[in-house]
Amino acid sequence: MTENLMPESNATQEADLIETTSEPEVAPKRGNSRRMFLAGTVTAATAAVGAITAANAQLIGPTSVKQRLKDAQQLRTTTARVESGAPLVPHPANNDEALYFNKIGSYSKGLPHNNLGEVDLNAYNSLINAVSSGDPVAYNNIILGTNPPQVRLTDPQNALAFTLEGQDSHNYTMPAAYAFSSEEEAGEMVELYWMALLRDVPFSEYPTNPLAIQAAADLNRFQDYIGVTPATLFRSPVAGNAVGPYVSQFLLQPIPYGAQQAVPQAINAPTIGLDYMTQYAEWLSIERGFAPAQPQTFEPQLKFLYSGRTLAQWVHIDWPYNSTLNACLILLGYGSGAFDAGNPYTLANSRTQQGFNTFGGPHPLNLVSKAADLALKAAWFQKWQVHRRIRPEMFGGRVHNQLVGAANYPINSALLNSPVLPLIFEHNRQQNLARFGQNVGTYLQPQVFPEGSPTHPSYPSGHATFAAAGATVLKAFFNESFVIPRPVKPTPDGLGLEPYIVGVDGPALTIGGELNKLAANVARGRDIGGVHWRTDALNGNQLGEDTAITLLQDLRGIYNETFAGFSLTRFNGQTITI
Repeated sequence: MTENLMPESNATQEADLIETTSEPEVAPKRGNSRRMFLAGTVTAATAAVGAITAANAQLIGPTSVKQRLKDAQQLRTTTARVESGAPLVPHPANNDEALYFNKIGSYSKGLPHNNLGEVDLNAYNSLINAVSSGDPVAYNNIILGTNPPQVRLTDPQNALAFTLEGQDSHNYTMPAAYAFSSEEEAGEMVELYWMALLRDVPFSEYPTNPLAIQAAADLNRFQDYIGVTPATLFRSPVAGNAVGPYVSQFLLQPIPYGAQQAVPQAINAPTIGLDYMTQYAEWLSIERGFAPAQPQTFEPQLKFLYSGRTLAQWVHIDWPYNSTLNACLILLGYGSGAFDAGNPYTLANSRTQQGFNTFGGPHPLNLVSKAADLALKAAWFQKWQVHRRIRPEMFGGRVHNQLVGAANYPINSALLNSPVLPLIFEHNRQQNLARFGQNVGTYLQPQVFPEGSPTHPSYPSGHATFAAAGATVLKAFFNESFVIPRPVKPTPDGLGLEPYIVGVDGPALTIGGELNKLAANVARGRDIGGVHWRTDALNGNQLGEDTAITLLQDLRGIYNETFAGFSLTRFNGQTITI
């Protein structure tokens, strides 16, 4: 018997939906109170039923046109009624916004700031007025740091958009982000500094690299990192993620792409050793909303994802379902044997038919895009309406001003006493000398991207949510225990791939483990780039998984095929059937 370990606040509505038997369900049973209006609304389809004449009401299948329209309306209204009964969930926040009058713990990039990087309060209040009122005019009146604006805030009104499938974006819950002054926040910032210093060390060398060994020892001072070793450094604690190469097979193997030759996954790799926003004036300019003065530069040869810098760049240029679309194409290239055994159209289940738009290749290919859309709406609600968490690059400015004596902030001493800080100061001194001819160090958070973070709050990571949502959909369609054929690993210089030899390099790699790793890689790659926190990634993955499950729940009742339900293993290792 499988176990339901959903978040406590969602347990009631999940309990009826997630089953541990193979009995099919009649209709989805999960939803949101914001769609209650559907149950009492006369739709255009309903009106059309009355206009159907006897001439066109003949049988064209199992039911008449009139009955089909009634059945469609019933499915939609039943789903809406069930969803409207979902209990409301809490939205805890860390209280930093209320605690600090100068908003030092809150997101403010793109707004005007003083010389310490503290936001202009009138500008911040204009942002709060917009997100509180939801008035489109108020959003257009947010005070930005440049006029005309060089960069703009990223889609804050997406936080208020509705969805017509899955749970409403406002009825998922997340734990509060770590507070500005907490030891947990200090630990995450220490990790980000170590990530910056290790960006050009190949992942395969972490177990023996002296800097990685030092990083693991330092991180073990913090509760969230106890037990981290050089071999597990910067890996997410999800099932299968510690097995095999750091990077998922779905980011390494060639992608079958229609009639074209398979597409290799080597990328334009950023210049080794070059970081941005290490100079204070550059950092302050970008926080104020100015575009970066220098473009990103690249290595002369394409490289596979062998290091933190290359992984960070992959998630710099991707689109929301890029990673899971590629993964689905690779999975389909493994043949029909890679599909889940519960698929109605496996050879064991159907002698006469094969799937296409239902339970065939196009089905998961289409759903990874839909899942990404739902995940991003849920993430944007949390970002803009609930947490407004500070980005690491801004927190790095707080650390710098604290340590040079320009300000006095309540930064936890566990961070201020970390051995990583003098290493970061020296790293940034060398960067500033090479780039600007200035022999001056800083304690700023080095960035892989010239522009630093995007112009929206940090928590959760949007990448984490959409990658997890797509991976969850793929786990529902494919056999998670299927062993990946022809596994590979990048060469230490990233210029090629070589075989990953099972039994020599490590255990066999499975679809389920590598999909979990894919979601973790996409999330943690943003951390390594310097633009997100660890819990942005971990809790963002959880939120994305939750949104995909509610999508699958709503889809469960639409099929004609005999289907026992979607079965998958959650990131926490628990198996569920929907």
